[in-house]
Amino acid sequence: MDIRPAIVRILNKRGVVTREEISEFLSDKPRLTYDPFLLLNMETGVDLILSAIEDGRRICIYGDYDADGITSVALLMDVLTALGTEPAFYIPSRFDEGYGLNCAALDKIKASGIDLVVTVDCGCTSVEEVRHAREIGLDILVTDHHNLKDEIPACPLIDPKQPDCPYPFKQLAGVGVAFKLAQALVETAGLPKEVLTRNLDLVAVGTIGDIVSLLDENRTLTKFGLRALNITRRPGLTKLIEKTGLVKGHLDSGSVSFVIVPHINAAGRMGDATLAARLMLAKDPEKIEALAARILEANSERRRIQEDIYDRCLEYVEEGADFQLICLEDAHEGVTGIVAGKLKEQCRVPVFILTELGDGTAKGTGRSIEGIDVFAMLSEGKELFERFGGHAAACGFTISMDKVPELRELIRKGIDRIKAGLGGMPDGETEADVKLSAGEIDAEFISQQQYLEPFGKDNRRPVVEIEFTPENIFRMGKDGKYLSVRGRMPGGQSIRGVDFRRAEEHQPLLDEAAELGGKVLLRGELEEQEWKGSKYFQINIRGVGRDIDG
Repeated sequence: MDIRPAIVRILNKRGVVTREEISEFLSDKPRLTYDPFLLLNMETGVDLILSAIEDGRRICIYGDYDADGITSVALLMDVLTALGTEPAFYIPSRFDEGYGLNCAALDKIKASGIDLVVTVDCGCTSVEEVRHAREIGLDILVTDHHNLKDEIPACPLIDPKQPDCPYPFKQLAGVGVAFKLAQALVETAGLPKEVLTRNLDLVAVGTIGDIVSLLDENRTLTKFGLRALNITRRPGLTKLIEKTGLVKGHLDSGSVSFVIVPHINAAGRMGDATLAARLMLAKDPEKIEALAARILEANSERRRIQEDIYDRCLEYVEEGADFQLICLEDAHEGVTGIVAGKLKEQCRVPVFILTELGDGTAKGTGRSIEGIDVFAMLSEGKELFERFGGHAAACGFTISMDKVPELRELIRKGIDRIKAGLGGMPDGETEADVKLSAGEIDAEFISQQQYLEPFGKDNRRPVVEIEFTPENIFRMGKDGKYLSVRGRMPGGQSIRGVDFRRAEEHQPLLDEAAELGGKVLLRGELEEQEWKGSKYFQINIRGVGRDIDG
């Protein structure tokens, strides 16, 4: 394979350096994967499940209400069915029960005749809930991928992040851990490998959807998973693909991130995550049609409410603030996380949105920029929260309204410490993966960028930097919200830039350079476009800077 030097430079910057590493990274059939029995407690977990099946005991899969949890549930439901049992599943309500295990749900599960609960994508911090399960006579196996707290549940726990776990890759999604459990079960029980390969479509959806690192074993799982997704015979997933306007055979990580996952998540965000799980498992065409229609309706409603809350939040944005803490009386908590993410991109500071619950408490969600770990920052005041969890880029919590001023001060002090350590506020600017000369930009470079798929966390679509002389600048879109600029690189290469993110911020520098005939540095994603039979190169602008000579 004749790889362009610029592609190699991108790989090197991402830590892919040796010939062997580059070959593995670009391979259509990557081999980087690990023995599932390296996961601590895997043998115990497998024995627990197989013994329950042999003894005729009933099993319930308990999962989270997002795409990762839903695909994990569907995967284990299929594998356990192949093992000769009829498992049940339970997904808690985001609104009435919240994330993870809860005692009331465990009581209902026990009352329905269940003997063993297997969690997916949750449970690693559910110390009290696991204790309750054991007290009422439920066996429990926890599989999860989240960070643990000081105390670990008193049950078999499969989580690569737990202490003393020798598993070499710690960034599996919940569905990745569920798949490793499935591998171990299939191997031990002697089932055909087809039981695993037919579920790789779910692994791709859950892994991409949970925004975990798409390097190492996750890259292997996602590559094979996308291949499986493009030929999936899962009736419900096929129907969702068709109804959203996607086409099998042309699905990539973007199709999953921006279309499939939001629709699956919409079920839980708008009220009933079991809709999506049932769709993944359904076989009856009429049921599939009805479930898919309800999920599309839920996603449309989600988008409408999200836009309304976003507009309301804009009224409370404090210009120039180091963070945004916005309190709303009746915001739909199923979409506040998405809104916080959008505001974070716009303001380039951490954003926290609180929804008052009417009982003196509020549910909060936060999204952060690179360089500010919100989970670590809020952990400094964990005594403020009734419930709290998350990771560096995102967090969720419940807090008493009378403690919100203390929360604001906690965030302020945390950011002040970060600013002092860094010598200023992280600016959130997108650093380029590679600087390109005019001679390096051609259709072959554009094509070879696809060798780096699947794109996602730690393996984003390449951001290039070019020297650029703007010549023709105009606004476009509704109310002139976006910006288009045409110009040239040194040597005469014609390039078009479009800015859908920060047109107001970037235009003054572009105008100045155009007026003086000077150059700027454009950063963004490069692609080839076609209009009326004519092809041209376009950069989707993520940053504009002064040229060092300009």
